[in-house]
Amino acid sequence: MVQVLKPEEVTEKYGRLFCRGVFTLVDEKNGVAQVIEECSAKGPVEWDACNRKRAGGAITNITVEGNTIIMDTIIGEGELHFGPASKELGGQGLRSLVVDGDNVRTTWVGLAGASVGVGACMPQGPGTIATEYPDDVKIGGAHKVEVTVITPKLIRAIIAVDDTDTKEKGASWSMMLKVARECPIGTFLKHKIIQLNPNVPQKTTNCSSSGVSFALKESELPALLEYFKEAFRKNTYSQETTMAYYVGLRIPKELEDYGWNAKKVIYKPQQALDVAERTGVQVVEITGLRGTIGAVAAIGCFDLGVKAAGLPEDFES
Repeated sequence: MVQVLKPEEVTEKYGRLFCRGVFTLVDEKNGVAQVIEECSAKGPVEWDACNRKRAGGAITNITVEGNTIIMDTIIGEGELHFGPASKELGGQGLRSLVVDGDNVRTTWVGLAGASVGVGACMPQGPGTIATEYPDDVKIGGAHKVEVTVITPKLIRAIIAVDDTDTKEKGASWSMMLKVARECPIGTFLKHKIIQLNPNVPQKTTNCSSSGVSFALKESELPALLEYFKEAFRKNTYSQETTMAYYVGLRIPKELEDYGWNAKKVIYKPQQALDVAERTGVQVVEITGLRGTIGAVAAIGCFDLGVKAAGLPEDFES
């Protein structure tokens, strides 16, 4: 038998714990997903990251950013390996991630103290719909627990913009961050400033573009795009502003290469448009098309970490 508990029922049963949010993003075209879990402290995040990475299963990569753990996964099932030390260390891992209509079902296994994180903490976090437990579940101590957490199926949308300012007024990164923070649609995930080629003759000062990412339901995408289009029209100072957007968890290699090369090559708008067409980036003219170069490059660099903010020579050994 299985018992199904809503987040508030989990909280009532185990007491208020530390999860601040759970988001499950899927990219069905590429067969991958991403689980983002926010915590109120860094210690549990680092500990969970090490345990889940050690266990393998459906997780392919884990990164920690502040109090947030970001888990790249397959869509499907993977074998968990807790290892011979699990009796002394405990352990936890993601066995499977399955898309079920508009929801995602993630099945977690926890041993000993690690069972608290997946059996009591995550299930009460905002963003969780419900959790399925076995009838005889026991959490913590020397017990093993296997639970299935149900969350909404979300997608990742990256929105980028360039050429919004002049030499006298404006800053693309500042305007983008303000607009993103005020957005009432979806969940704002990341803001990136992308350094581009400083030798471009049309630059204002720093020659940078900007991008943001959101987690949202697919049905919310048209409203999100309309919100940003209108915001850019209202806030730009330039007659060459261009917006670009991309939906998915994997940046195509050609797009990433273009973004990195835009830090040292002087491209023309048509070259950026050609790359966008081949890689699934949608380009939206706001007041002009010169900003296509930087907007498309921002998407290409979005997952490069700190490299997005620098120039190639900054990372030469």
